[in-house]
Amino acid sequence: MRNLALSKTTHTSFPISENSSSAEPSSITAIALDLDQNAFYVTTERKGDTDDIYATINIWKICDAAETSEEGTPSLVTSFQTPAPPIANPLSEGIKKRLTKSKDAEILSLHVLPDSRSLIAITRAGEVHAISLDEDTPSGDVVAYMETGFLAAAWGPDDTLLAIATEDKLFLLTSLFTDHSEGPLYPQEFGEDAPINVGWGAKHTQFHGSLGKAAASASIPPTAVGASPDDDGHVRISWRGDGAYFTLSILEGATEARPHRTVRVYSRDGALQSTAEPVPGLEHTLSWRPSGNLIVATQRFGNIPGEQTLSSGTGLGQGRDDRHDIVFFERNGLRHGEFTLRECVPRDREIIANERRRWGYRVRELGWSSDSNVLAVWLEREDGDIVQLWTSGNYHWYLKHEIVAPEGIDNAPGRFTSVKWHPEDSLRLILTTSSSMIQRTYSWETFGSPSTPPVDSGSVAVIDGANILLTPFRSQNVPPPMASYILAVQVPVELQPVQPGCTPIHAAFASTGDLLAVLWESGLLQIFNLKTRLEPGRGKVMDPVLLWTGSLEPKGYRQVTFARHAAKEGMRLAILGSNPGGDARDIVTILDVAHEEMEKIDVAFVSHNGRLIPSQGIVWEAPDGRIFQADTITKHPSEVAKFPESCFWTAHVHTEDNDDLTPLYIGLSHANKLYIASSNFARTLATNATSFTVTPSFLVFTTTAHMAQFAPWKALLEFLTSPERAPPEFETRRVERGSRIVTAVPSSMSLVLQMPRGNLETINPRPLVMEIVRQDISSGSYLKAFTACRKHRIDLNVFVETNKEAFINGIPSFIDQVSDVDYINLFLTSLGQGPLPSEDVSHICDQVRVELEQKDLKAYVNSILTAHVVKRPPDYEAGLALLLRLKESEPSIVEDAVKYIIFLVDADKLFDTALGMYDFSLVLMVAQHAQKDPREYLPFLRELRALDQHYQRFRIDDHLRLYEKALTHLSEAGPERFDEAIAYVEKHQLCDHALLIWRETDQYKAVLNIYGDWLFERRDFREAAFVFRQANRPEKALIAHEKALDWRELFELALQKDFSAEELKDIAYRVSDDLLSKKRTSEAALVLLDYAKDVRAAVIALVEGSHFSEARRILVLHRHPELIEEIVYPGALECRARISEDMSEMREQLRKQANRLRELRVRKVEEPDAFYGVEDTDLHNVDVMTDISMAPTMFTRYTVAPSAMSKTSSKRSSRSKRKLERKVGSGRKGTVDEEEYLLKSVSKLVTRFNVTQTDGASLLPHLLQFTDEHRVEAASLQQELSGLAEELSEAVEEIWKKAPESEEPSEALRPMDSWAARMEAHEKQKHISPVDKVVKPELARPEWKLQLPDARA
Repeated sequence: MRNLALSKTTHTSFPISENSSSAEPSSITAIALDLDQNAFYVTTERKGDTDDIYATINIWKICDAAETSEEGTPSLVTSFQTPAPPIANPLSEGIKKRLTKSKDAEILSLHVLPDSRSLIAITRAGEVHAISLDEDTPSGDVVAYMETGFLAAAWGPDDTLLAIATEDKLFLLTSLFTDHSEGPLYPQEFGEDAPINVGWGAKHTQFHGSLGKAAASASIPPTAVGASPDDDGHVRISWRGDGAYFTLSILEGATEARPHRTVRVYSRDGALQSTAEPVPGLEHTLSWRPSGNLIVATQRFGNIPGEQTLSSGTGLGQGRDDRHDIVFFERNGLRHGEFTLRECVPRDREIIANERRRWGYRVRELGWSSDSNVLAVWLEREDGDIVQLWTSGNYHWYLKHEIVAPEGIDNAPGRFTSVKWHPEDSLRLILTTSSSMIQRTYSWETFGSPSTPPVDSGSVAVIDGANILLTPFRSQNVPPPMASYILAVQVPVELQPVQPGCTPIHAAFASTGDLLAVLWESGLLQIFNLKTRLEPGRGKVMDPVLLWTGSLEPKGYRQVTFARHAAKEGMRLAILGSNPGGDARDIVTILDVAHEEMEKIDVAFVSHNGRLIPSQGIVWEAPDGRIFQADTITKHPSEVAKFPESCFWTAHVHTEDNDDLTPLYIGLSHANKLYIASSNFARTLATNATSFTVTPSFLVFTTTAHMAQFAPWKALLEFLTSPERAPPEFETRRVERGSRIVTAVPSSMSLVLQMPRGNLETINPRPLVMEIVRQDISSGSYLKAFTACRKHRIDLNVFVETNKEAFINGIPSFIDQVSDVDYINLFLTSLGQGPLPSEDVSHICDQVRVELEQKDLKAYVNSILTAHVVKRPPDYEAGLALLLRLKESEPSIVEDAVKYIIFLVDADKLFDTALGMYDFSLVLMVAQHAQKDPREYLPFLRELRALDQHYQRFRIDDHLRLYEKALTHLSEAGPERFDEAIAYVEKHQLCDHALLIWRETDQYKAVLNIYGDWLFERRDFREAAFVFRQANRPEKALIAHEKALDWRELFELALQKDFSAEELKDIAYRVSDDLLSKKRTSEAALVLLDYAKDVRAAVIALVEGSHFSEARRILVLHRHPELIEEIVYPGALECRARISEDMSEMREQLRKQANRLRELRVRKVEEPDAFYGVEDTDLHNVDVMTDISMAPTMFTRYTVAPSAMSKTSSKRSSRSKRKLERKVGSGRKGTVDEEEYLLKSVSKLVTRFNVTQTDGASLLPHLLQFTDEHRVEAASLQQELSGLAEELSEAVEEIWKKAPESEEPSEALRPMDSWAARMEAHEKQKHISPVDKVVKPELARPEWKLQLPDARA
């Protein structure tokens, strides 16, 4: 669906008459490219009069004008003379020998050798001239010579081999012109690839179609194979793209009555590989496709004009007289298809024939583009030369373009002297005339309709010669090479002398109407009204009508676009052209056409080789990316935006920004960069884009990653105006490899893609579909939106998500449009299964249900049931109640309704719901339609019918596991059922509900007792005690208080119940023992003192808890001083010994851990690789490991100790994983987290010492007041505390002292949105110093210090 559009053209003129004394002027004959220097070398030849046997060759150099968009100036490099004998080839000029001076060029080959930096010119006279390009004044040297002359010469693609044909020999020379191989020019054998007959696959066994079996024995007699009269008799050589083979075409049988063409294939060693099968009418042209699959030549058919047909035939192919084919051969010499040339001679024009061009024209040469996509056919006609460009797609050959040679001097027919494709720029064609060089660069362009909804037709035009293939993709998707309509454009008879070519150069659609403009390069313009049928139906999909035909003044035109016209009934077009020999500026002709009137305005721009941007105005892009808009009044262009580079594929749109229209320009360069620009900004949107199109809501583009991306205009505008923002993430869809966009049709929500092989694929991308669906919902076109959602599998929740309030208000309209019951059921089901909140689903279902009940209850009963069922939570009972109501009034529809609701809901669940409604008729109806086995439910129903109402409902609720509801019905069954109810409460733990039921009743305390027992079993002793007290069960309350250690409430209740002193004493001893086990020593002492009256036991408990002050107070209060020496003194010494033991343990731990930390930090400085675990890369190439162990790496230190090897094991269980995680963080010696573990341990040690200081502070005053032994211990304890405090403080300062580090700039926080980012953060975390992770502990102030006289030094 793509066309060849002319993007650049340059003309370079040569001084052909300079220093010429001959009557015959110089003429350009050959061209060579220097890719390293980006320059051209051109030869001009000048032959003398008849007596002069020498030709003068001038070699010119010109810089590549196509790169600079400026015409280069030729400079003479050197010149030399070469012999020009009258007869250079005995087979030249067709069958007859040349008897006069040859008009063929004497230069057979002109080529630049980049390695030696030399220019090689090979002449027909047998001379090989080498010109050094590095010299200041180059001169030609003859490096090789052959007296017999050369018939053909061609260099291999790799510049290492040169194939030369002489009169009877074929030579292969190296780049140093030494012999590589030599062989005969007319070999008799077939070649190395001769076919072998293995006895099967004979010709008579094959299928021959309509020709029948007679074709099996038919053969082409040798006398029937002849050459075309248009054959020039020259030898042709063509290399394959990889340089492995070359092919040679030669005219054989010069002495015979009927010479014929033969094509042979040779290897790069000069060995003959194959000989092509005989082809009647085969001509001299020859070209091997660079990709290597086809060898191309031409073939003539029919009779020869002006000659009488002999009995042996004409020697041409059998077919109509004017048939002329491009034929293809394989490397093995077999034919491989063909196509027929068209538009060789314009229609309705008289054929002028002569001796050289019997049919009025002949094919001069063929040539492939470097990418093998375009075939150039050089036609030599009587009225001037023309070059046709052919492309292939889906096994069809399209005539895409025709290049007409410019007229010669005195209006002589234009002639080309050479046609050559650029070897690197695949779509640049270089043509030469006798006095100028023309470069034409093409690009692929899709001619698509820019019309917008609701009249967007999605039409695409494909140029194929004089036919325009039209397909409106909104109505049809016709695969190429077919089309919905073939528009045959004809040049009017009065304009044919002005328009020698039949193929248009450009076509464009109008954005506001169904119009098509077709432009020819000469200035002919035709406008058609296509009358496209947008909706499906019968009849023609198109019925084009020619609206206007006109011709502009002669100029090189290359592009046409439609623009907005001020008059509604008129049309405005912009036609881009330039004068090849003028001031090298593009001129845009603005053409206003209204009825039969026409107005024309010319606007000149700043340079040439620009492009028109399809727009409502006149917008032009310069080759450097600048964008200009022309003012039709002042005829002055002004710059409005700029792309970073030239973009061939462009678009212009207007987007809304705060109720203002902002113009945006979209451009795609040949480097696959997609740009978006405005008046102030230009940003790169993608660097791998391959094609794009615009819709009212999206910019759609494909990428080399085989993705189609959909960029909303609002997001693009925000991205464009925020230079610091990265390109946003757009919605994407995967496409087939190599897919390119043809067009987008928003109204049909479709995107048309073309695959590399040529076939089309129409997809409905989700963004385009959702955009149209939301528009339809917002406009109230619910049926259209619903149909689109069903077709494209869109979640129907979009109706609510688009605008919930508007949709709820429009539910009556929705029901009217989407009136089908199945559609409404589908909508409600999707609503219930969607992500909407439960309250929204229930509200919408209720609204729909109410509307349906008002409209027609009978017709929409299934939808009403669906509305009940899909609610959250489902209202099954309401649905079944509806069935009961209908069973009485409309029994005819109940059966189907019951089947439907059983289809929606699980039958067992529906049966249980009906049973829970206590209606046995409804239960039986559901069970029967659900096809349940009567043996399963009838006995149970009979049993229930025999019970009274309340107990019956209790049994039903218990069966349905509705235990609270069942308990309620059981409580209503009478007091005789109370014991059963209590057992039911205990069984199902329904105490809370039971308390609510029996509140304010006589049975309330019994329920409380059960509740208390349940709490007691759960070991909630405190709550159980309060419940027992409320239930008037004091004995159980006492036990619960004692278990809960609530001794105050326990003794309160015991005293209230008048317990004896002995009973109180026993309770006190039991409670005190439990309190002491819980380290609640002060409370145990209080219980013993108050209720057991045991002072000794109370003091022992206080001393055990180090409460010495309280113990001494109690002893004095109760007058037991003897117990001080018996209990308090020994207890104080035991407490002091315990504190000393703790400090010794802490001191030992501190010293070990401090020394280990010092060792680790020294190792960190001296051996950082070993500490952090950097792998030794020298071990990577050592292959001595077994399959049961592996060398420790940098990761080993994060898992196991360095002395242990990682062992292969099976998959770990979750328990072993947790165990391993605990082991990793346990701080084992040698692991990477050992230092952090040690720091945390020291921090805990400081906390422990702070507690020890508190104990020492409470003990020291008492030691000083006791005996001398105690005072000595007091002094010793204070020294130990002071020493350990000082040692611990110094250790903390040393350990938490940070090493000086160079400050690095902090990085901005960023979300870890990728695996790489998380791994990077993890690696940084590993190298953070543990000192920064563990908070420095604070040592408590030493408030325990006392002034001890005995302890002073």
